[in-house]
Amino acid sequence: MQVQLTNRQQHILWATVRHYIATAEPVGSKALIEEFDLGVSSATIRNVMGVLEKSGLLYQPHTSAGRIPSDSGYRMYVDQLITPSEALAKEVEITLQKRLHWEDWSLETLLQGAAQILATLSGCISLITMPQTNTAQLRHLQLMQIEAGRIMLIVVTDAYETHSKLMDLLSESPENKPDPEVIDRELQIVSNFLNSHLRGRSLLELATLDWSELDQEFQRYGEFLKNSVAELTRRTAAPSATQIMVRGVAEVLRQPEFSQLHQVKTIIHLLEEEQDQLWRLIFEASEPEDMGKSRVTVRIGAENPLEPIRTCTLITSTYRRGSVPVGSVGVLGPTRLDYESAIAVVAAAADYLSEAFS
Repeated sequence: MQVQLTNRQQHILWATVRHYIATAEPVGSKALIEEFDLGVSSATIRNVMGVLEKSGLLYQPHTSAGRIPSDSGYRMYVDQLITPSEALAKEVEITLQKRLHWEDWSLETLLQGAAQILATLSGCISLITMPQTNTAQLRHLQLMQIEAGRIMLIVVTDAYETHSKLMDLLSESPENKPDPEVIDRELQIVSNFLNSHLRGRSLLELATLDWSELDQEFQRYGEFLKNSVAELTRRTAAPSATQIMVRGVAEVLRQPEFSQLHQVKTIIHLLEEEQDQLWRLIFEASEPEDMGKSRVTVRIGAENPLEPIRTCTLITSTYRRGSVPVGSVGVLGPTRLDYESAIAVVAAAADYLSEAFS
């Protein structure tokens, strides 16, 4: 159930989160009055903080202490009370352009440099995956009618790997079904046409083709081809393991949230020994048609499915080659982090890498 807050309640929640992010100390009404011009009395602030606590947005770590934000409080802060810093996003873009030299460096060196800049500007652990290296190219494509209304797409790659997809061919109306012999002839013509135009292209490229441009008499195969190739691409594109560039660990682990040695060990173990689990979490392939700016995903505390980071915040986005997501960029830190800056940094870095790779 979504909590509805008044403007005053929102303002006091915003101030509480800001103060706690800056100090790591439980927040009381006196501290808010001294730091922020809230225009209300200390008693009013205490009453509002009590309401926010009952709503699950704040809590008291100890009976006599002030209050600190819960995961739900941070979620409302991120979703409704802040705007990512445009100034910092611009700074990230300029810094990356000045310090990274795509013409002269290896790919790994470039991404290591980007990860270090990201860690420095965000104050978090930075995570950048190496791009997917699946360069499988189309060697042969065949469309076959298996039975009435059922078509199989067979794709052979340059490594002689075979992938197939079986789907129903939708007809315009039940009473106007095409003749199976006509379908067979059309499938052979379409197969020949596609082979002559697409042989040598990567499967990632095929997933982004505009199949609606097929000749009018072959339009019935457009949606089938689009869906089939997209699924085959997803099957072949997901690697079993992908290297993740990690920077900024030492600085973040000095934060008070990581004072427990056991917690530090589990996070380091995840970063060093279980990168395959982390990769699956941070790489979110958006639909190829989504050509907008990078979408940033913010997972706060218990929203993270991996146990070692369920007290952390993970902010991620994908970077692309053209319209195809090929890697991810993100930051990992305590839930008490500067969200305005961290979100802006991740978005700017993802957009920069997308532009560079494209």
